[in-house]
Amino acid sequence: MIQSLLIANRGEIACRIIRTARAMGIRTVAVYSAADAKALHVRQADEAVHIGPSPARESYLVGEKIIAAAKATGAEAIHPGYGFLSENAAFAQSVIDAGLVWVGPKPASIEAMGLKDAAKALMQAAGVPVTPGYMGENQDGAFLAAQAESIGYPVLIKAVAGGGGKGMRRVDAPGDFADALASCKREALASFGNDHVLIEKYILSPRHIEVQVFGDSHGNVVHLFERDCSLQRRHQKVIEEAPAPGMDSATREAICAAAVRAAQAVNYEGAGTIEFIADASEGLRADRIWFMEMNTRLQVEHPVTEEITGQDLVEWQLRVASGEPLPKRQDELAINGWAMEARLYAEDPAKGFLPSIGRLEDFFLASSNRRDGPRRIDTGVEEGSDVSPFYDPMIAKMIVHRETRAEAIQALATQLGHSICYPVKWNAGFLRNLLLSSEFGAGNLDTGFIERNLDDLIPSLSPPGEVLEAAGFLIAARANGSQATATIDVEDNWKPRLPGFRLNGPSKQTTVRVMHGADVHEVALSDRSVWDLPMAKLKKDGIFAYDYEGWAGIFSEARFDSSSHHSAHDGDILSPMPGKIIAVDVAAGDSVTKGQKLLTLEAMKMEHTLTAPFDGTVAELNAVPGAQVQVEALLARIEATEG
Repeated sequence: MIQSLLIANRGEIACRIIRTARAMGIRTVAVYSAADAKALHVRQADEAVHIGPSPARESYLVGEKIIAAAKATGAEAIHPGYGFLSENAAFAQSVIDAGLVWVGPKPASIEAMGLKDAAKALMQAAGVPVTPGYMGENQDGAFLAAQAESIGYPVLIKAVAGGGGKGMRRVDAPGDFADALASCKREALASFGNDHVLIEKYILSPRHIEVQVFGDSHGNVVHLFERDCSLQRRHQKVIEEAPAPGMDSATREAICAAAVRAAQAVNYEGAGTIEFIADASEGLRADRIWFMEMNTRLQVEHPVTEEITGQDLVEWQLRVASGEPLPKRQDELAINGWAMEARLYAEDPAKGFLPSIGRLEDFFLASSNRRDGPRRIDTGVEEGSDVSPFYDPMIAKMIVHRETRAEAIQALATQLGHSICYPVKWNAGFLRNLLLSSEFGAGNLDTGFIERNLDDLIPSLSPPGEVLEAAGFLIAARANGSQATATIDVEDNWKPRLPGFRLNGPSKQTTVRVMHGADVHEVALSDRSVWDLPMAKLKKDGIFAYDYEGWAGIFSEARFDSSSHHSAHDGDILSPMPGKIIAVDVAAGDSVTKGQKLLTLEAMKMEHTLTAPFDGTVAELNAVPGAQVQVEALLARIEATEG
């Protein structure tokens, strides 16, 4: 068995690997960039090595530095986690050539499945059904456009070296193809160093079904059943579950058998995922499910498989890498209950899900509830941690395991509703709304679900009546019931505090005036003995914090001008983070409409589109293609159209 392990990654996956390694008695070594000097994974490991500046290309993506760190600390093996160098065959070979153990598949297997076009050809030869499309070498724009016409719109442009939703664009009409191709190629080149793409048919009612496979060096390959990852935004998974809703035993047997054949075709060792696209217009059927790609690494969503099978996949990885056979045979594996995972991102749903950076001044993730049991959290941050602009904005994963799907949904929604994050924005309210939507509860989902229902899923900026009444109780409590009338303002930003605050109501009739912007509400409070505020805390300085089902705000006794909650110019287009301007679509003086694309910013390895907040005129434009900009730089200013 491996005795010492270097983890060539960061964040929650590094902490996740450390947890299992420690339980197995394995010494761990972390690596870190300048931005991660105080990160949680650095403190949790037995030893840590600084490997370079903050940008990943100068630290986590420099294989020579990682191998040198392993040598210097006496580590026997390297675990790549996911992302970064995890699917880099050349790096895997370098690790092996350095006399170290690579915790992953053989380099030849990574290479065989690393390019989507070559992988599809290999799968066809192995008898695995693949999605119709073009996978050739010709990358001429006009030729690719002709191929898209031949396949039939809508089509999907995909980077052959892509993953994680990057380098992927849906195109619905011929006139949109050229721009989508250029954007896809730019993002692919920036993320993977390879701008080659393939074109495939876009399935109109697609479900994303994937199968966890595992192989060892003794020729054994098993599957650990399927996961449903259909809930996606911009091809990025946000909620995953296992098993897949609506999957019957015959279809499960067919898709899992195809996944095993795919793994056997490349003599696979270690953890891998075979991803399929299903046409769910008539339910899940074996003859309408096609191979998309193979991820030759551990997946972000692996916890849901661990929960329904009772297996630790990181432990499996370490045992297989040590030369041991698989811990279980296929007939020893079974599905138990239902598991769900929600990905918490540092992003602002109200602003097009733009990533949010900064310090987590107040951060609390609910991990248990006495009424419905424990919950699992995988995270790489804690209160006081910094969310930097250099890496993926995912900060945590919440995982629940219950007997039924309905119970899992409710438990996960409760967990999200009892967690807090400030001042960094996050998507907890959005995820909770998603879980509690009736269509999702009924299992009516596909990869377009979020886009179709986006307006209903974004948490409202206006506080619901329950929040206003809670504010009233809080201010009345400050007065200890002795004051007949009080005033409280409700702001649109919030500062959360500790959970579990319970308040006794006023002893006599009290009227509280609650203000939210220009709106004024009179709340009459009388003889209520108890009001349960799970996310509120009363502070000595008259500030109250509250989180209610995705809406959150500061409650303050200090009265303010009703217009002052718009502190910045409404039409100011500010850079949400440091990045590079890669496209500008308007000029000073242009008329624009609400939602119109103004410019594109490349940051955190993704392209982010900034749009007009309302109809108006471009009064000021400071964005220039190719320019590097800092956070909150004024890129443009829109003046509203009068009337």
